[in-house]
Amino acid sequence: MTNTPNTPITNPEDRNAVKFGFTPQAEIWNGRLAMLGFVIAIAIELFTNQGVLHFWGLQ
Repeated sequence: MTNTPNTPITNPEDRNAVKFGFTPQAEIWNGRLAMLGFVIAIAIELFTNQGVLHFWGLQ
């Protein structure tokens, strides 16, 4: 059975599978990592009182 974008992923093992390319699993991991990066960037700004680019010396 192949998952198409219209077919929901109901099995948790399939949802967390690491697959590359434009697959629903890859997009789920992309979203998770984006949320993690956003939280880390906000934490850096809160704890250092400077922006992320300034923190890394890029600005």
